[in-house]
Amino acid sequence: MDNQQQQQQQNRTGVIQLVSAMVLSGTIGIFVTEAHMDAFNVVFFRCLFGAICLTIFCLAKGFFKRSFFTKKTTALIALGGVCIVFNWVFLFKSYGLTSITMGTILYHTQPFYVVLLGVILFKERISANKILWICLAFVGMVFVTNLQASDLKATYIEGILYSLAAAVLYGIATIVAKRLKGIPPHLIALCQITLGMFLLYPFTTLQNVPTVGTHWYYLAGLGLIHTCIMYILMYSSYQKLDTTKIAVLSFIYPAVALVIDFAVYGTRLAPIQGLGVVLIFLSSIAVNRNWNFAFIGPKKEALS
Repeated sequence: MDNQQQQQQQNRTGVIQLVSAMVLSGTIGIFVTEAHMDAFNVVFFRCLFGAICLTIFCLAKGFFKRSFFTKKTTALIALGGVCIVFNWVFLFKSYGLTSITMGTILYHTQPFYVVLLGVILFKERISANKILWICLAFVGMVFVTNLQASDLKATYIEGILYSLAAAVLYGIATIVAKRLKGIPPHLIALCQITLGMFLLYPFTTLQNVPTVGTHWYYLAGLGLIHTCIMYILMYSSYQKLDTTKIAVLSFIYPAVALVIDFAVYGTRLAPIQGLGVVLIFLSSIAVNRNWNFAFIGPKKEALS
C-alpha cells in the first residue's frame, strides 16, 4: 500500500471515528434527562465513571509520564478542567429549563466565542468576514430563542443563559487545550475529570441518590460511553482529519440531538427557530472554514 492509499485509508478511518463520536454526543441529552437528577450529581458521576474507564485506557497506553507535567501544563490542565466540568453542569441545567434541542443549539455558538476570546485575550486580528458571520449567527440565536412577551418566563431565560455560559466556558477550554502541546488528550481529559470530582463534590447531594434504580445505567453510560469511548474516538479522529472536515462533521452532534429530542420527547421548533438553526450552523461552518461572506469561496488568507 503506497502513501496515498494509506492516507486515504487513514482519512476514512478518521471520518468513521468522528461520525461515531458525534452520534454518541447527540444522545447525551437523553441520558442526562433520564437520570432524573440534579446537574451537579450527574456531572459528578460522569466524572467518576469516566475517570475509572480512562485510567484503564491511559495505563494500557503508557500515558502516565512525569515529563508531561510541568508547573505551566499542570496549571493549564487545571484551568481547562474547571471550565469543562462547569460547562457540563451549565449545559445539563439548560436541558431541564428549556429543552435538549434549545440547549444544544445555543451551545453550538461556541466557535464564535473562541474567535472573540482570541481577540480579547490575545489581541488576535479578526477579519471583516468573520465579524459579519458572527453577526449573522447572533441573528440566528435571536430567532432560535424566539422570545416573545408571553414566553418571558424566568426559568426559560435562565436556561438560555446557562447554555450560553456553557458555550463560553467550552470556548475557554478550547483555547487552553491549544496550548497543551505534546500531551495525550486522553490523559488531559482524565486529569480534568478527576479534578472535576473534587470541584463538584461540595455542590452534590449524593445522600439523596437512590441506591437502586435505572438511573445508574444512565450515569454509567455517561461515563463509559460519552466520556471514555466518545473521547477516545474523537481524539483519535482529530489526528487523522483536517480542521475543515472536523468542523463540518461536528454538526452531526446537534443534528442527532434535535432528531432524538423530537423522536423521544416530541420537541418541535417553530419555523422562525428552524431558520435560526440554519443561520447558526451556516455561520459556524463559515467561521471554521474562513468562507468569504459573499460566498465567493474559501478565503485564501486568514487574518485571525
